[in-house]
Amino acid sequence: MKILLVEDDESISKVLKNGLETELFAVDVATDGEEGSLMARSNDYDLIILDVTLPKKSGEEVLADIRAKGKTVPVLVLSIESETDLKVRMLDGGADDYLNKPFSFKELLARIRALLRRPKKIESETFSVDDLTLNTKTHVVTRTNKDIHLTRKEFMLLQLLMQNQGDVISRGMINEHVWDNEADPLSKTIESHILSLRNKINMNGKKRLIETISGRGYKI
Repeated sequence: MKILLVEDDESISKVLKNGLETELFAVDVATDGEEGSLMARSNDYDLIILDVTLPKKSGEEVLADIRAKGKTVPVLVLSIESETDLKVRMLDGGADDYLNKPFSFKELLARIRALLRRPKKIESETFSVDDLTLNTKTHVVTRTNKDIHLTRKEFMLLQLLMQNQGDVISRGMINEHVWDNEADPLSKTIESHILSLRNKINMNGKKRLIETISGRGYKI
């Protein structure tokens, strides 16, 4: 899952990025409203965390840009302001949730998970394909009740494939949802992670689950 964090406070954004990456999210960071608006409108994010007070363009303006573009991505607003009128404007303007600073990372994470449960394709915390099971809350992957130990990126890649079972997932989609915008799209990183993932989930005598669709991508 990929998150855009629009936050101009470097210390806050660093803590949140590190914490969210530990929870197996890919995180892009924008440090002002103009950059945040452009990134939000140009990319396909699973969730956006948006500060209200930003240089160059306010959080309210960024939110308006996102919704004007027709983007339905969940937006979680962060603000040091507790003014009721501001909350009402942001929620009426298309925000999905509002969290006052300071806040605990645990609460932020709970709100993120609640928002990500809303789309139809993420109705459950557990995904199963054949005898392979992945739990998005506990980060546990098993096959025939045997635990499979994956790296963070392998887990995120497998989650993306399992959430879209039967659909071909292109390299572009994988880059958008699993890696941040600093990743080199021309590298062989995706291929190496697919190979490693296959080696871990393809147990002896078991059905091979990840297919390569030539020229298009991968599916499970």
